[in-house]
Amino acid sequence: MGIMKRVQTIFQAKANAALDKAEDPRQTLDLAYEQQLDNLTKVKRAVADVATARKRIEIQAEQLKGQGDKLAEQAKAALAQGNEPLAREALGRREAIAAQLKDLDAQHASVDEQEKKLEDTATKLQTEIEAFRTRKETIKATYTAAEASTHVNEAVTGISTSMNDAGAALQRAQDKVAEMQARSGALDELLASGALTDLTGSSDDIQAQLDKASTTSSVDAQLAALKSQLAAGDDAGVLGAGAAPAEENSPEAN
Repeated sequence: MGIMKRVQTIFQAKANAALDKAEDPRQTLDLAYEQQLDNLTKVKRAVADVATARKRIEIQAEQLKGQGDKLAEQAKAALAQGNEPLAREALGRREAIAAQLKDLDAQHASVDEQEKKLEDTATKLQTEIEAFRTRKETIKATYTAAEASTHVNEAVTGISTSMNDAGAALQRAQDKVAEMQARSGALDELLASGALTDLTGSSDDIQAQLDKASTTSSVDAQLAALKSQLAAGDDAGVLGAGAAPAEENSPEAN
């Protein structure tokens, strides 16, 4: 296959594909139906023309028959007058008319047969067109239903995709909410335990150091009191080791 032939085949294939895509079967069926109706109209017109021709032949035959009858009467009248040559002339003309009538009868038979054939064709075509019309409407309805179903399926597919995207977005939002709630709960626990106390600012650090110094001073004072009580051998003082140093000068201690 030559290059030009291949290119021509490719373009023809693409053109056919484009036409198939652009073609609406419903419009094509309607067009075919209209064309069949046109053909039926042409056949019926032909039937009418043939019937007209047949009628003309019949009228012409009637006229010739009338002329023949008149010539027969004229021949009879001529013989009654003793004019045989005139009678012969009239009868000769009548024979010519009889020959014309014979030809007209043959034409009439042929035209009548043609008319009947055209009428049969018209009847058959009419039946076929009615059957085609029924099939056409059925196919159009089926195609319309299929087209609507396709559009619905496409819409449902789009809705499903949108719902899937929305579901994924919703899941991500829920995951973020859960993460934020977990972080918030963890921070609450750390704040409650005091683990985040040192993260509240520099002023809190200073207060923490002051509290630590006060606690150390109290512990030192209590330790000194214990040492004094141990040195004095006072067991009761040992039991009250948690008392403040000023209590050593109370009346009960003396």
